[in-house]
Amino acid sequence: MEKLLLLSCCAPCSCGVIQNLAQQGRQFTVLFYNPNIDSEAEYQKRLAENKRVCARFGVPFAELPYEPHVWREAVKGLEQEPERGKRCSACFYLRLRRAAQYAKENGFTAFSSVLGISRHKDLQQVNAAALAAAEKEQIPYDLTNWRKGGTQQLKTALMREMQIYNQNYCGCIYSRRKDTHEKDA
Repeated sequence: MEKLLLLSCCAPCSCGVIQNLAQQGRQFTVLFYNPNIDSEAEYQKRLAENKRVCARFGVPFAELPYEPHVWREAVKGLEQEPERGKRCSACFYLRLRRAAQYAKENGFTAFSSVLGISRHKDLQQVNAAALAAAEKEQIPYDLTNWRKGGTQQLKTALMREMQIYNQNYCGCIYSRRKDTHEKDA
């Protein structure tokens, strides 16, 4: 029987996928591993919202330690890269590889993520990092395109209904600076 691990970056990106998988009766667990989030307070907000969504749909939830130092080391030298550049690839690979390791260590048959569900992210870039992590850890990656099948509309409805905290940046300090700069301009 398939047992899927779903890496979640945040509740807004994952809520529609979580509801769909739960309604399909799929056996899955949501994993929260986001060392890229630039402050403990922001991390805790996103963590709490992920837990709340999982509780609503009766879905198991797992959290790995918050390790911003590991993320900083992974993107060292890539600070000036643009969004969707090499820094994002390194960030995706770090998080997806750790998810793949967790999946393998805990008896999952495959892993997937919602890292590419946002229109602000490059789905092909996420998938490339995921496939590299899957190959390295020898566990299959589910390439389902979560952007399709009405998931975006469901996500929007759930966010409104549940009043889910919706951040305006991916989580890393570099995307936050970009967003702040654009607002100031």
